[in-house]
Amino acid sequence: MLAIEADALRRTYTHRTGWLRPRRTETEAVRAVTFDVAPGELFGLLGPNGAGKTTTIKMLNTLLLPTSGTARVFGHDVARDPVAVRKRIGYVFGGDRGLYDRLSALDNLRYFAELYGVEARAQRRRITELLDLVGLAGRERERVEGYSRGMRQRLHIARGLLHRPDVLFLDEPSVGVDPVAARDLRRTVADLAAAGTTVLLTTHYMAEADELCDRVAVVTGGRIRALGTPESLKSRVGERAVLEIEAYGVGEDRLERIRRIPGVRGAAVEERGTAQALTVQTDRGAELHAPVLAALDGVRVGRVVSREPSLEDAYIAIVEDAERAEADGAGPEESHADGPGPGESHADGPGPGESHADGPGPERRGPARPDSAWPGPAPRGPEHPGTQEVPA
Repeated sequence: MLAIEADALRRTYTHRTGWLRPRRTETEAVRAVTFDVAPGELFGLLGPNGAGKTTTIKMLNTLLLPTSGTARVFGHDVARDPVAVRKRIGYVFGGDRGLYDRLSALDNLRYFAELYGVEARAQRRRITELLDLVGLAGRERERVEGYSRGMRQRLHIARGLLHRPDVLFLDEPSVGVDPVAARDLRRTVADLAAAGTTVLLTTHYMAEADELCDRVAVVTGGRIRALGTPESLKSRVGERAVLEIEAYGVGEDRLERIRRIPGVRGAAVEERGTAQALTVQTDRGAELHAPVLAALDGVRVGRVVSREPSLEDAYIAIVEDAERAEADGAGPEESHADGPGPGESHADGPGPGESHADGPGPERRGPARPDSAWPGPAPRGPEHPGTQEVPA
């Protein structure tokens, strides 16, 4: 049995604008997303902000109902049997919400252990195990308000594991965390996967996905654009070389001038403090240092390095190809770099004139539980900021 099955998932948000002449508009945040995750696999969803990663993960963990399509966790349908799904999942999200600052880490874990229905005689042993796992042993009696961002994130992971979930959803757990804390978080996540926990990780940090994930799906515009192992995705740009240039003041006009150079396959710039990192993908074997630097005439240039393509370069190439296809009016296609995963189909949603047999289920009302696998009533507290649905 597969741990997670998503088949042609869609989620559409309806907005109302205007007062005298109200107008309804629709935003399709997730468009026919299909993938499978095997038990014990560490699966990554990669994509920029607003790509649909968080919306997808919220449909899988029962916080949002799909507009159409189906999703199952260990055989339980997320729309028809949400209580059974919640008993088998944990949810960890990035940010400062979800913990009580004035309580100690130990008291936070005791509180959530009660919510998750952990037996009283097992709570002490389980909390001790998790504090050791996330590296907070010896600091558990300190108030959370004095914790660093990285320590908070590790406590979030401990909270999500209290009831021994079969599937753990990690929604950008390392966002805003310093490099040392991010390294510790990655080690914790790797240990969880090695112990047999199925992990679905969303991130826009390519190095994190490359190091941790067994397979990754690149999501942009609400669609999966590519799916495969990190190595198979990198092989998509294996015929390319990468020129990385430290620069100051590269504008869009310079980028367009570089992109028009014969042999250049793509160019992107990233702000890094006061400097910029200009990445130029070229055909392998093409000597384009001189024409690229000539296109940057008048721009202050620092270090220039040639290197092999990385997962980030593959990601950029996939996203740029998708953007070009959208601009040209072509329908975006999902690309499987190494074939479908276990039990995976290439279905891309209903065709013209078709409809899903199941159809969308009724909207669930009441406060959502963003972090709980326990089906009881949601308590009042900082981890439940409200039920407003915002597209990822």
